[in-house]
Amino acid sequence: MISAISKTLVGFGLEKRSFCVKSYSQGTLQMARSALDEVSETGAFTRTPSTFRNFISKDPSSPFPAESGRYHLYISYACPWASRCLAYVHIKGLQKAISVSSVKPKWERTKETDDHMGWVFPSSSTEEPGAEPDLINGARNIRELYELASTNYSGKYTVPVLWDKKLKTIVSNESSEILRMLNTEFNVIAENASLDLYPPHLQSQIDEINEWVYVGINNGVYKCGFATKQGAYDEAAEKLYQALDKCEEILSKQRYLCGNTLTEADIRLFVTLIRFDEVYAVHFKCNKKLLREYPNLFNYTKDIFQIPGMSSSVNMEHIKKHYYGSHPTINLYGIIPAGPNVDYSTPHDRDRFST
Repeated sequence: MISAISKTLVGFGLEKRSFCVKSYSQGTLQMARSALDEVSETGAFTRTPSTFRNFISKDPSSPFPAESGRYHLYISYACPWASRCLAYVHIKGLQKAISVSSVKPKWERTKETDDHMGWVFPSSSTEEPGAEPDLINGARNIRELYELASTNYSGKYTVPVLWDKKLKTIVSNESSEILRMLNTEFNVIAENASLDLYPPHLQSQIDEINEWVYVGINNGVYKCGFATKQGAYDEAAEKLYQALDKCEEILSKQRYLCGNTLTEADIRLFVTLIRFDEVYAVHFKCNKKLLREYPNLFNYTKDIFQIPGMSSSVNMEHIKKHYYGSHPTINLYGIIPAGPNVDYSTPHDRDRFST
């Protein structure tokens, strides 16, 4: 019998590894439907890959051409993968070209016929500050969007979802690829088209940094939090703090990860760092050392938070409501800690590096 744990948790979508779980009731293999379905026999969390991998192009003859007003981004402020896409919309100046709406922060039942818990839209614009009903498709939850796009879909119902209003389907649910689209393909209509977060001369360096930051930090905090055996947790925690120490060392010498130029690598790291002390240190047991105990990383996080548009991608109330309220196997009573309420708008020291 599948553990009751798997009925209450849904993972965030990202790239990388494939992983299937056995459905004992049917005797068949199927895609993992929740975060703890993705735990191996060793107790280690192993994330499944995203499914929708189409690409919007600036080529007008493309199946998905970059057109103003055609696409809608569904996000959760709680989800780091979705938040980094929202950050790109703001810092690239695409608010007028791509509409955005957010789900409620806390998971709820998505159907009366099963126990799946997932992202749900509010019934009105006043039900949950920061969340909106789905005015594009009238869906009650993210699950319904996936079922609208694919009648035989059997994977996870994750955010972000980049939706094509014209074709009424999901373009992509892979955040790393959505970032690349937003960086270049909409430049004709972007208000900040000159900002290139993946410049050709830095691409190999960005890719290398993204890889170890993803493994050790972005996904590393989840491997700590969703581990079901001590050995798996210990291994993940060791890798997490090795990667954080490496970042601290790099940032002691330069303003950003790739020098003194803001890149994609910084945005991808930032979405984890901004959640670290408020959520991961407590909820995911990442408490060996807090972010604010790393002088360079802490000031770096404040520096990026203060970039025009970045703070709009951070809703700490949603972040805390989601993590502490949606994982009852980790936090049974859904109690939200009172602090630490870090103010990332205070002065930082990162301008000591030339830009």
